Amino acid sequence: MEELRKLEQLHTTLTFMQSHNFVPSSTLDSNRFIANLILLLLQPCGELNLDMKFRLLSEYLPKISVSFLEEASQWIRFETDERDYQEVNDPSGKKDCLPLQINHEEVAMVGLEAMERANSTLEDFCRSYFMFHGVDIDIPLMIFKYFPVLAFTESYIYQLDGLNEKILSIPTEGDTSLAKEFEKMNYQCWAETFANMLEKDPFRPLLNVLELRGLLNDRIREEFRSGEEYWALERKLCRALTHKMEISIKDVMRAIHLKSFDYRVLNLLLYQLRGQEVNDLHMEFLSDSEFLVEISDDLMVSIIYSTPR
Repeated sequence: MEELRKLEQLHTTLTFMQSHNFVPSSTLDSNRFIANLILLLLQPCGELNLDMKFRLLSEYLPKISVSFLEEASQWIRFETDERDYQEVNDPSGKKDCLPLQINHEEVAMVGLEAMERANSTLEDFCRSYFMFHGVDIDIPLMIFKYFPVLAFTESYIYQLDGLNEKILSIPTEGDTSLAKEFEKMNYQCWAETFANMLEKDPFRPLLNVLELRGLLNDRIREEFRSGEEYWALERKLCRALTHKMEISIKDVMRAIHLKSFDYRVLNLLLYQLRGQEVNDLHMEFLSDSEFLVEISDDLMVSIIYSTPR
């Protein structure tokens, strides 16, 4: 996640530079260097504000020469992996300037965009499913009692779904902008990063959170595995369509059955949150209804795209 965040920040900075005609060089490496310098200046560092940072840079930059940097390189040993930072003693106790020593792959985090994307699903779940659990949606206290866990879980799922979509998104050909040039050159790196995230137990951080709260059980684990299988099938089918290859109807039907795994996760979580035994008849009914809804949605999309305009 940390690598992805850094790539996105660099991409945004390059786009910002181009929008202000601030492109000092035609070489990508030079532009990336300037972009990284801008990002460095924007990072918090104790009590320094932007004006103080700018004055420091103006004062000391003329004193930095090639020979000074060469001598500095003899004093400072860089690790081959720039992501590995050496711990530095900070007598002031301020750690603002130091990178946080956090293994982001082990921490369940969600972004604002994922929360916004999950919003419509959460609203639908509250309106359509709470009544099956005896929860009155007209009583805010009842909703917000369970909403944090449900919202965090659904947002995390949407975040992973966004990564799955990025794997299949190919930069537009023919766009020669600086940002697109950077995107094309790094597309393979992005794709590999996203694929690794999705293939190496992507739900583990979320499962850890649920387990610590005593909410995790085997059925919820199984539904998360269904989610991983669904994304794998989605990638397989999309690639087949992109390359005009034959697709398996069995794969399509399986994907449709798996697609609403998040609703099943939310239902199972709500049973756990309320301390109730799972009603298997209820879950079977919901699974069948979700399957019909998915088919209906796909048919509607097909009709819309096949209608002459």
